[in-house]
Amino acid sequence: MRRAAAGRSCQRRTFARRTRDVHLSLGYGRGHATATLGVELSPINVQVDGNTEDAVSEFARDRNDGMIVVVSSTATIQRDLLIKLAARYRLPAVYPYRFFVDAGGLMSYGPNLLDGYRRSASYVDRILKGEKPADLPVQAPTKKRRPLPLT
Repeated sequence: MRRAAAGRSCQRRTFARRTRDVHLSLGYGRGHATATLGVELSPINVQVDGNTEDAVSEFARDRNDGMIVVVSSTATIQRDLLIKLAARYRLPAVYPYRFFVDAGGLMSYGPNLLDGYRRSASYVDRILKGEKPADLPVQAPTKKRRPLPLT
């Protein structure tokens, strides 16, 4: 059941975003998901000072299929609350980092942070050897992780 809810059979999903990042997440796959997969995406604005619980409960009142938590410092700060709300309202949720899964979340999909730290050390090494930072290539994460809880 969880696998189907997290997969392509979902019709209505929400994504939790920080209110100040509305301009960044307005296009968060909405056009592609809606047109190609026939999925409705509804944003939930997450704030440290309050409305997260109300926003998730309002979304959960209607038929829904899941929640995507977008990368933000606010989501990280409210990690435990988001996990608790997803469990309370039986929302399969995908989180941006493994530590959400370690804290009890269903699953995550995102870059391997340790690999990014290791790769940044090579940049520091090259800069200390005399290369100009402006000449270094910009690199996207190459290793993605999809951890699921084993219990």
